[in-house]
Amino acid sequence: MSTGGLITTAAGDTPPLTTPRDAAREAAERELAKPAYHQDEPGLLQRALDRFWDWLGDFFDRASGATPGGWAGLLTIALLVLLVIAALWWRLGTPRRTATSTAALFDQGPRSAADHRTAADAHAAAGHWNEAVQERMRALVRALEERTLLDPRPGRTADEAAAEAARTLPAHAADLHAAARAFDDVTYGGRTADADAYARLRTLDLTLERAKPLLTGPAA
Repeated sequence: MSTGGLITTAAGDTPPLTTPRDAAREAAERELAKPAYHQDEPGLLQRALDRFWDWLGDFFDRASGATPGGWAGLLTIALLVLLVIAALWWRLGTPRRTATSTAALFDQGPRSAADHRTAADAHAAAGHWNEAVQERMRALVRALEERTLLDPRPGRTADEAAAEAARTLPAHAADLHAAARAFDDVTYGGRTADADAYARLRTLDLTLERAKPLLTGPAA
């Protein structure tokens, strides 16, 4: 009934049921938390992937907007980067562990330069270029020891031998250091030698056989 703008209820009518706001919210949250309401929602991994693809799409959209030519310019830049990477890969080969010369040059008992040369030539004839390079470097150093241009010293590395030999054979210093690097590359760096690498080392070995050392005496 309405009297003077006031709403009244007849005697005996039951007043409407009211629920406090906080209690109603909690009841709704409990209801919506039931598994039945979430069984069709994507899983955690799917949501993460969706966010990643959204981010990636936004990134490329921003990149294309900042690149002259839009998407065409962005694709051109990406293609150039791939070509540069392919060229470096072809030029430098597969990345390998950095060579470190920490082990001795001679890993077996004493052998003559002639023995090492025979072994090197046998490996070369079989196409085993890594072993051929190793044996030829050992032959080169052993020959210098046999000529007393190097003091026989167990545990000497290829780099140490090259540095010491360069003092009495300064004209061949660069070739000696290159030979030591070739030895280190195939022995410790995981690289593969070839016929050219062996030929250079063999030529250096034969050249040093005829090279005259720089003899220094006491100062006058």
